[in-house]
Amino acid sequence: MLTVENINVYYGAIHALRNVSLQVNQGEIVSLIGANGAGKSSILRTISGLNKLKGGKISFLDKVLYESKTKKNIFGNESFTTTGVAPHSLAKMGIGHVPEGRRVFPHMSVKENLLMGAYSRKDRDFSESFENVFEKFPRLKERIKQPAGTLSGGEQQMLAMGRALMNQPKLLLMDEPSMGLAPMLVEEIFDIIKEINSKTGTTILLVEQNAHLALSIAHRGYVIETGEIILEGPAQELANNPEVRKAYLGE
Repeated sequence: MLTVENINVYYGAIHALRNVSLQVNQGEIVSLIGANGAGKSSILRTISGLNKLKGGKISFLDKVLYESKTKKNIFGNESFTTTGVAPHSLAKMGIGHVPEGRRVFPHMSVKENLLMGAYSRKDRDFSESFENVFEKFPRLKERIKQPAGTLSGGEQQMLAMGRALMNQPKLLLMDEPSMGLAPMLVEEIFDIIKEINSKTGTTILLVEQNAHLALSIAHRGYVIETGEIILEGPAQELANNPEVRKAYLGE
């Protein structure tokens, strides 16, 4: 479904992602784990078109989203030519992004936030989508008229996830859904992520610092360190890897 090929991203002079390649197959949960600052969120932001490529290609359902090629001028200096779709068009193509830090619209109600998630849909009957969201997140139904900024951190995370689901995405990019949440709520959120995948078939690429939980619900995983993929494989295999256990599972 998603193919990332040798992508490179710079933040000024900092080489943030170095020849990163990964793939996500239809129906999978794939987890990206690594330390803070390793480049996990940068990968999701690049897939969403928010970071500019300097080398590499990203494809979704066999359509090239972004591609960057190098060219040399007569003096031998390299430059990059990057082509791709507009980031906002990804929603119409079936890619949803639950960003790090939730990013809800604080002065808008819960209902208005959810409607924003469905803005790109051609059909305008959202009743079934509302029902599906409220089935997974009953607290949102109780607070449907409440301004999003007055919700608790956990409720805002639920709202950010519900907003993405309103667009009925084929691929869901999730960035640190456990950040700042109490342990009991984290388990609830991860149960819902697993349910979204198993019941709707939604493919999920999950960035998460809680490596134990991330690998426990994933089919496959990648370990990223200082902008490079250093390990990949079945989630259970990674969870049993002594290096992963020592570095990311606290053992």
